[in-house]
Amino acid sequence: MALLTAARAVASLLAVSLLAFSIIRAMPSDPVAIAIRAYNLPVTPEVAQTLRRQWGLDLPLYRQYLSWIGRFVLGDWGISFRTGEPIVAEFLRRLPLSLEIGLSGLGLAALLAIPIGFLSARRPRGWIDVFSRFLAIASQAIPAFWLGLVLLWVLAVEWRFMHPFGDNLGAIALAICLIAFASLGTLSRVYRRGLLEAQREPFFRTALAKGLSPDAALWRHAHRHALCALLASLRSEAGWAIGGTATVEVLAGLPGISQFLVQSIAVRDYFVLQAYVMVVAFWMIVMNAAIGWSLAALDPRWAEAQ
Repeated sequence: MALLTAARAVASLLAVSLLAFSIIRAMPSDPVAIAIRAYNLPVTPEVAQTLRRQWGLDLPLYRQYLSWIGRFVLGDWGISFRTGEPIVAEFLRRLPLSLEIGLSGLGLAALLAIPIGFLSARRPRGWIDVFSRFLAIASQAIPAFWLGLVLLWVLAVEWRFMHPFGDNLGAIALAICLIAFASLGTLSRVYRRGLLEAQREPFFRTALAKGLSPDAALWRHAHRHALCALLASLRSEAGWAIGGTATVEVLAGLPGISQFLVQSIAVRDYFVLQAYVMVVAFWMIVMNAAIGWSLAALDPRWAEAQ
């Protein structure tokens, strides 16, 4: 089973690498022409040919792909066209901050979703239930970039609670809260629905018949069922967190890999874009595996169904 899962992961990464390589190389504009303009190099065929040879862009596309994926697997991710630094070094320097923001935001959303969802299920149509519904709608309707700009203006300009830009505690906390906001409403509603579904099961009615209060029965017997639903929904939210991380990093000027990606898109830094796609694909595979193991630990029937 583990060997089959690993084989699927490797096949998925290879498919993603080929698709990413094809799409990125089909992007308009030439990185050589962009580099010549950016660095005020002589506009001559010799200069262009030298850059193409240096970056390996003079080879046929299939040889470029095979050369890149072979070196990528061995840990050589290439040199950034824009910075001239090894991409592995750039990513290792920026990845911890991006992981801190993304994982902390998801973790905060999941932790807050449990009490909000529990109280919503305990008193449907109460004010907390209405609040959780509002969160779910607002997180889908309000763009994170717009909300971040408003919060920056209020907290940094009007109230002066934080420094608006840069790698500081206030900017990181704001980024984590924005990521959590994007997922909190959805996760709380999923947890609430899991609790309500568990209330219709025979084991819940049996718990009430034994003398447990509704709150105790919900927590002791329905919580595990709802937690499985919450963890399953984290899979899709982990993907959304990647886009949210890119937004908040650019917004707050945080030097993570998503900001590095945005800067690299403008100059068509092929190797950076390809490496970013592979890192994101690996992130999704790891998150799916971690959530799958957690679900199997909570409910062995889930593992048997896979």
